[in-house]
Amino acid sequence: MKPVIYQVLPRLFGNTKKGINVPNGTIDDNGCGTLEAFTPALLRRLKQAGYTHVWYTGLLRHATQTDYSTLGIPPSHPDVVKGRAGSPYAIADYYDLDLDLFNNPAERHEAFNALIARTHRAGLKAVIDFVPNHVARQYRSICAPEGVRDLGADDNLALAFSPQNNFYYIPGQRLSTANFAPESTYKEDPARVTGNDCFHAFPSRNDWYETVKLNYGVDYQQGQTRFSPTPSTWQKMTHILLHWAARGVDAFRCDMAEMVPEAFWQYAIAHVKAAYPSVLFIAEVYNPARYRGYIGAGFDYLYDKVGLYDTLRAVVQGSKWAADITTCWQTVEGIGDNMLHFLENHDEQRIASDFFASNAEAALPAFFVAALMSRAAVMVYAGQEVGEPGMDAEGYSGRDGRTTIFDYWRVEKLQRLALGLTHLTKAERNLYDRYATLTRLCSQNDIVRQGGFYDLMYANFDHPETFNAARQYAFLRYTAPDKTTKKAKTAALLCLANFDGQARQIEVRVPEHAFGCCHLLPGRYTATDLLSRQSQILNLQPDTLISVALPAYGGLALHITK
Repeated sequence: MKPVIYQVLPRLFGNTKKGINVPNGTIDDNGCGTLEAFTPALLRRLKQAGYTHVWYTGLLRHATQTDYSTLGIPPSHPDVVKGRAGSPYAIADYYDLDLDLFNNPAERHEAFNALIARTHRAGLKAVIDFVPNHVARQYRSICAPEGVRDLGADDNLALAFSPQNNFYYIPGQRLSTANFAPESTYKEDPARVTGNDCFHAFPSRNDWYETVKLNYGVDYQQGQTRFSPTPSTWQKMTHILLHWAARGVDAFRCDMAEMVPEAFWQYAIAHVKAAYPSVLFIAEVYNPARYRGYIGAGFDYLYDKVGLYDTLRAVVQGSKWAADITTCWQTVEGIGDNMLHFLENHDEQRIASDFFASNAEAALPAFFVAALMSRAAVMVYAGQEVGEPGMDAEGYSGRDGRTTIFDYWRVEKLQRLALGLTHLTKAERNLYDRYATLTRLCSQNDIVRQGGFYDLMYANFDHPETFNAARQYAFLRYTAPDKTTKKAKTAALLCLANFDGQARQIEVRVPEHAFGCCHLLPGRYTATDLLSRQSQILNLQPDTLISVALPAYGGLALHITK
């Protein structure tokens, strides 16, 4: 399986509010999307575009400045909420759902069940966030099943650390809001450790001041771990995972997974997979030195941010060579199929923003490489496929090239995308179709889904006049011949990416070693580009240059078969 994930922030995606946005506006000012926007027709369209999973970002109830107290929801103090809408990663109740996302918030749990059913009927799987490292400062569950003790309910507040406490404390000190809300009336005594490992009572505006860190039995002051007996937090967080798996969730994207000990993941994932073997776990991690440890703990996929994302972005911007992509797969050799490739998500700047490429098409060759180079999972963030620039100053997040996760906002391109493809401009539809061609290849083409990978760059540095290793990248994908047939059959993709804004006539060499490794037979082939559906004759011979015309900001996936 090669998961092809569509990440979407429902708060923005289904927002049908018309009019002019109000910076720092309320939900009444700017509107909010709901899960009812994910109709059977929309989900079928995602399936037809090649996606296998939908990551519904920000579904669990988090701290917000919107008042739902009439529905029995404990209000959040505004000084410990980032933005009017609040961060989806400051969870206020792990067992509840964000009330903003439902036409009838009182029936939100029934509506969630209906969403999962619609997703599954469309042939898609549902991904939600699991945020294990931190919670909202005023976390209190009102939806926990009977008999489940709330986080912190049994903590000894006099102890800075206890393996059975759910939080870390700073005994004898109150939380100071002076650095982020000087006139605040918010009280916390004793202060608890802030989510980004801020072990003092004076977090700044740049800290995750709206959150408190959970305690998994790691005594940071003493540099020790206390994992036996099983810490209370392990048991409570595993119960939360099992709760949502039982409600039909197919995968968890685990926020800041590397801030939680590997031992917990081994415990929790084993428990979930024992009951629900097909559930996937995706880790947000940024330290390549720890990748293998998290895979060993049970994760199916890990963010390939520090390696592939950072390199592809640099190639698009011209500060690295395309040939530097080779180092990316070499770094994760042996675990490359466990990576998650992406060019956008809710944390990263939009491709079309002034901070990245200023041009959505400029990153198409980067997505071509990310999508086709391996069996790794691949992800698209809603709006990426129509060139959303993320250049609004929405409120808390400011004008930073990202689409806000903190504010209520109308995003015009997302509004039209949600309404249907006929509402897109010609340029948007062209970009959408180019993305859909690649995502369909990922989920439907057996060579891409299951085949091997062979990097051709080492054989193509000696003719820079016809192959520019700074702007072109070449590789093969291949499958072994079917041994049940009498005649061996070559089945391979010659993949060529052009990061240049000009079309180029290039020459590429397939070395003799590749013929044996990739089960290629020399000869003349009719090769069909699986992106444009145009065919050409290739005379495929060991160590012989092949002349190919590459489109600007594009690529060819030449299907070589007899």
